[in-house]
Amino acid sequence: MTSPSTDASPENDSVIAAASARNRRIVLLGNPNVGKSTLFGRLAGARVHTSNFPGTTQTATHSRVGTTEFIDLPGIYRLEASLDELSSESAVCRAALAGRLPGSDERAQPDAAIVVLDAANLSRNLRLAGEVIRIGLPTVLVVNRIDQAERRGIEVDAEALRDRTGCPVVLSNGLTGEGVERIMLEATGVREPGAPLHDRPLRVWAEETAQSCVRRSGNRADAERLTDRLDDFFLHPILGSIAFMISMTVLFWVVFKIAAYPMDWIDWAFAVLAESVRGVLPPGAIRSLLVDGVIGGIGATVVFLPQICLMFFLITLLEHSGYLPRAALLIDRLLRPFGLPGQAFVPLLSSHACAIPGIIACRGIPDRRERLATILVAPFMSCTARIPVYVLLTSLLFADRPALAAVAFTGCYLLGAATALGTAFLFRTTFLRGSSRTMAMELPGYRRPSLRIALAATRDRAWMFIRKAGTVILAMVLALWWLGSYPIAPPSAAAEDMRLRAQEMSNPAQASALLERADRIDARHATSETFMGMAGRAAAPIFRPLGYDWQLTVGVLSSFAAREVFVSTMAVVTASGEEDAAETETGLKRLATATRDDGQTPLFTRPTSWSLLVFYVLAMQCLPTLAVTARETGGWRWALLQLSYMTALAYLGGMLAFALTGGWA
Repeated sequence: MTSPSTDASPENDSVIAAASARNRRIVLLGNPNVGKSTLFGRLAGARVHTSNFPGTTQTATHSRVGTTEFIDLPGIYRLEASLDELSSESAVCRAALAGRLPGSDERAQPDAAIVVLDAANLSRNLRLAGEVIRIGLPTVLVVNRIDQAERRGIEVDAEALRDRTGCPVVLSNGLTGEGVERIMLEATGVREPGAPLHDRPLRVWAEETAQSCVRRSGNRADAERLTDRLDDFFLHPILGSIAFMISMTVLFWVVFKIAAYPMDWIDWAFAVLAESVRGVLPPGAIRSLLVDGVIGGIGATVVFLPQICLMFFLITLLEHSGYLPRAALLIDRLLRPFGLPGQAFVPLLSSHACAIPGIIACRGIPDRRERLATILVAPFMSCTARIPVYVLLTSLLFADRPALAAVAFTGCYLLGAATALGTAFLFRTTFLRGSSRTMAMELPGYRRPSLRIALAATRDRAWMFIRKAGTVILAMVLALWWLGSYPIAPPSAAAEDMRLRAQEMSNPAQASALLERADRIDARHATSETFMGMAGRAAAPIFRPLGYDWQLTVGVLSSFAAREVFVSTMAVVTASGEEDAAETETGLKRLATATRDDGQTPLFTRPTSWSLLVFYVLAMQCLPTLAVTARETGGWRWALLQLSYMTALAYLGGMLAFALTGGWA
């Protein structure tokens, strides 16, 4: 998880006053999955998306409250590790504690440390706290998740822990904000380091300290028995896999079913807006730019926002409930036979949001060959940029059948994951040969997910999508509108001949139908003679085996910069010159009813839609991802390899899908 520096304030004014009174730098440390980043969001007011997986946080996150700088460091188990346990996370933490953290004021060490401990796992967490105390850094111990510990019959004596460590101790609940103000006050006021540990073994010290500070009641057995029963089911090789598949299919079905209503409203709103602009402005380039370019292009993308938001909301709920970490261990059994380590699950899961943070998360994989293999296959995971394309094509294939559309949607994710595993196996048995490692992680307790956190994560993802639609996609559709509008071609000879024949007809209905067909042919001719049309026609023979005409070729080529541009491109291409059709059709309906040059053959035939769906599952169409691959692997050689084999697989997969669904019949 990486976040830019932010200037933000927590809700409580007294907390702001306490932080502003002292110019300090405070670091937050803790084991993975102790709620550290959630507490950081509470303390510093930064909206931080948290996960239950080691390796999610790869770099430091900065935020400032008044004159106090807070730094959220990656979750680690130890600062001092053996050579085979070294990771980028521990390196970042050591650099921060030594005052050498890039992106921060490097003048000195931090003034204080907040070490976050899980109340239910105090013994293990105290080993890291002991390392920080041994450094001599003023330290505040935050015993977090006290609500979960109480449900398991575990109670932590804060006074006893303070006496044993010599550090201020605060009991907290990051989800509700309990103890946050006290943490701020203690962290900004602590000046002395904890009790010296000298050369005592940290493991023995941590166990003794935990035993003297923790009291357990009879509730523990019942709570742990329920957890064990749930784990027996969710981690079962067969039952757990079935449960995972069912949960994902239900999730996608809910996304399709519920999001359909706001999608219709958004589509209708953009259609009304386009009609309003068309009624105000006279025909010409300005009206075409606004209606076909800006409104049509942006509307065709924003219409998918409800599905993206709903999917992220549901996934965040599953993540914070404690279920997704179980799925991580379940899937780890699938990764090892393909030569990937257990640590690869975090990058691959992150890549479902965006391949860029997924590739960055590969820094947590110690072995270079395993890291390279994971980086190379991470973009096969279906990211959110593919969602608009998946939704469009599955909706066309299974109109008014959301259950089948959900199954096809799930199939896209499975195809991408299966291809990633197959490709990883190929790489790991050839030029990246080596053994894989078993994943080790602590499972969090089952808990009720926080609606506040889920809504905050959804809001941030929605804002990122809207911001991209308003910048990158807008620039693309404006460029595509210009390329699709100029040069202006003379009327088509075939269309002019149809108009003459229509004037000679005695049947008004037949004459009207012929004139309508002439208008469509003329519009197609005008678009085909533009710069975009010429480029599409030049490249069309390459994509003809996949079932694409020049219009779809333009969409595919334009989306090599960013996948989600495909929908906006097709909205612009199919709208060009068709004023009458655009007046009566919304964006999605226009794409569904779009035709090829003959004015009769559907643009999105069934074989073509299947071909496009497979193509976009497998293709590498994201220039920023290629740039990050080049940076993380140390050169463009691996990035170009990634682009080459993914494009080749996408082409072959799309051609095979087109042939198997009757495209060559």
